[in-house]
Formats: sequence, C-alpha cells, structure tokens
Amino acid sequence: MLILTFFIGLIANAIGYIPPGNINLTVVQLTINRGMKQALMFITAFSSVEFFFTYFIMHAARWLSAEVRLDMVIDWIMVVLFGVLGVITWIRRNRPPQSNYSDKESIRYGILLGFVNPMQVPFWMITGTYLITHQWIEDGRVALVIFSIGAAAGAFLALFMYAHFARYIQKKFALSTRLVNTGIAVLFFGFAVYHIVKQIYLISVHKG
Repeated sequence: MLILTFFIGLIANAIGYIPPGNINLTVVQLTINRGMKQALMFITAFSSVEFFFTYFIMHAARWLSAEVRLDMVIDWIMVVLFGVLGVITWIRRNRPPQSNYSDKESIRYGILLGFVNPMQVPFWMITGTYLITHQWIEDGRVALVIFSIGAAAGAFLALFMYAHFARYIQKKFALSTRLVNTGIAVLFFGFAVYHIVKQIYLISVHKG
C-alpha cells in the first residue's frame, strides 16, 4: 500500500507540473541561460522543499478547502509573483550569459520558490481532498510522508524533463538568450493579466 501511495504522489505531482507556470518556466530559463548543472541544482533544492510543502498542505487540505476567500488571495499573490518575475526577466533579457554561476545561488533560488509556490495550494486542496476522500491514500502520518516523498520525486521528474526539453530546443533551433528571456517575460506578464481578469470577472459576477 505504501509503494502505491508513493507512486500516486509521484504521478499526481508530475502531472501537476506539466502545464506552464512560474516554476517550469523558471527551469527553462535557467537551463538556457545558465546551463543544465545550474538547472539541476535548482530542481533538486526545489523538490526537497516540495516534500515539506506537500506534507503541510495535505494535512491542511480539508481546512483550506473551507476557506472560501483563499482562491482570491492566491490569485492576487500570483499576480504579484508573475509580475515580479516578468519584470526581472524583462530587465535581464539583454544581459549576455555569464561563464560561471554560483551553485549556492541556484540552490537558494530553488528553496525560495519552493516555499513561495501558491499555485500548489489549490492543486493539493482539490487533488489531496479527492485522494483522501476516495481512499486512494490514507491520511495517517506515515502514509502522508510517503506520499510527500512521491510528490517531491514527481516534481523533480517533471522539471527535469522540462530542463532537457529546453536544452533540446535551444540546440535544435539555436535560440538566443534574449529571445528566450523576452518570450518568458511575456508569458509571466500574460499569466499575471489572466489572474487579474479572472478576479475582475468573479467580482462582477458576484455583484451582478
């Protein structure tokens, strides 16, 4: 049963990181700008934090799902996060790649985004509650530890595939760093606008 719990966590979280978002786009950016080694440092640090993040959210999933205003709070946090990432990426789009990067910098960046990862809150609120309610996994301490280890492995696997995909695309099409950074900055701004429009729409619906 615990082996199955591990693989459920792995598959669920790997699927969760397939859609483009702030984390996998950051991995793409790091891979192209700094190389595979720095991307792996980031992915390893991020996945380690993902274990603790998932464990906490799974424990609090049912309580969080009862907080009706949580979705709105998360949306506005994402607006700020995507906006900041977009601005930073846009400002740095013309900078030439450095030859050497500190491993500690990529590790710190991975840890930071591991904790500042609000998109995972609604994901585990829905997925975690579903899995526990339908008895796919148990909600005991040991089971959730194993599940969280699987989730961390799933995050690592999905982001590792993104890194390899980014390196393949760069070699295949000889993309410039400026073009990649500009494209990612535009995507970050686009995601920020999406969350703003979503909240404006929800507010107008409630008022109507």
